[in-house]
Amino acid sequence: MPQMAPINWLILFMFFFMMFYLIMNLLYFNFIKISKMKKNFKTQLKNYNKFI
Repeated sequence: MPQMAPINWLILFMFFFMMFYLIMNLLYFNFIKISKMKKNFKTQLKNYNKFI
């Protein structure tokens, strides 16, 4: 049986792990944070309108 080079598998594993990490960070910052900021902005506007 031919031996597989372990360094190649290590590099592939690191590459896919980093890609997964970057994609999860992009999803978090694009969807969760923006939705939270929109909710906070709406509540701030409601409170501001109450004070007027």
